[in-house]
Amino acid sequence: MIVGVPVETYPSERRVALVPSVAADLAKAGLEVVVQQGAGEKAGFSDDSYQKVKARLVPDRTQLFSSADVILQVNPLNAQPGAGDDLELMRSGQIVLGLLNPFGAPQTAQKLAQRGVTAFALELLPRIGRAQSMDVLTSMATIAGYKAVLVAAGELNKFFPLMMTAAGTIRPSRVFVIGAGVAGLQAIATAHRLGALVQAYDVRPAVKEQVESLGAKFVELELKTEGSEGSGGYAEVMDEEFYRRQREMMARVVAESDVVITTAAVVGRKAPMLITEEAVQGMHPGSVIVDLAAEGGGNCELTRPGEKVEYKGVTILGPTDLPSTVAHHASQMYARNVAAFLHNLVKDGQLDLNLEDEVIRDTLLTHQGEVVHPQVRELLDQPAAAPANDERKTT
Repeated sequence: MIVGVPVETYPSERRVALVPSVAADLAKAGLEVVVQQGAGEKAGFSDDSYQKVKARLVPDRTQLFSSADVILQVNPLNAQPGAGDDLELMRSGQIVLGLLNPFGAPQTAQKLAQRGVTAFALELLPRIGRAQSMDVLTSMATIAGYKAVLVAAGELNKFFPLMMTAAGTIRPSRVFVIGAGVAGLQAIATAHRLGALVQAYDVRPAVKEQVESLGAKFVELELKTEGSEGSGGYAEVMDEEFYRRQREMMARVVAESDVVITTAAVVGRKAPMLITEEAVQGMHPGSVIVDLAAEGGGNCELTRPGEKVEYKGVTILGPTDLPSTVAHHASQMYARNVAAFLHNLVKDGQLDLNLEDEVIRDTLLTHQGEVVHPQVRELLDQPAAAPANDERKTT
């Protein structure tokens, strides 16, 4: 079985789906790795480094797609302009692994199905212990939380740590992190290491101990939070009255903060709006908001995805590609996650599509000309699909 790694074409994307050390691991497992020339350059991996681990380099994208049984990408079919170019290069029965944004762009799944491609959306991976080594979202959220603090520190007109100087004492900055998932916890840890006074809030009271273990104060609001945590530890959607009261209570903490980092997201839904325009008005000039939920609509009312907004002296950032700015290590983490998934999917160099395995079944997006994931079918107004067939030991 041949695994192909093309150059990423999504705007500003610097990651590569497979790094040389992991390519070597796949080769030991009996897979041939083909890499488009220049695929790893932006992440700091030269063509020579792939050749040293016996990966085959090809200069032409068309040649790569025509020869590969499996395509590994970070952002398949998301290039702009020319988003459909790779679709024309794909063939029936080919396998695609990557971040396919199934809930935000279900039409991509439909296009892949019509092409006969078997696609796995890594965002759909179930949150179970066995799948931790494959969890791309956790890896990328770790990077986003870390980098969000550095971006905020670069924008803020103050030091983060307490400083005792000959010119007097500099008080530490106050950082407020909203959402204590993977990104939020990493943001808390990073801000604390930089010397800031850190506070954090999450709708799930169960995370209080984790927050405090990282050196932050857990902000408690007088709200009923029963049912706030769903399967896999994700936050559940609450009603609008809950969010209204939450915004009102949180405004005081926002106002006293120099930096606010928001990470609150609900899988498959629009991000909850937690910081109103009025709350931003209450912040001191020079304060910074980094909204990591920008891609899902944002937690701040003034957020614009991918843009920097200045509002009455407050800077609001809506980054959508922070992992790509740490491309070297992000690529390493992504590649290890993808390789772990691939080892589970391919046995003895051949596809082992075991639909009794929930890791494979839940991540499968398209197969045999159909969109097979139930939630994505609903988004496309399609009726429930018949169960897909297992395909064992076939290429």
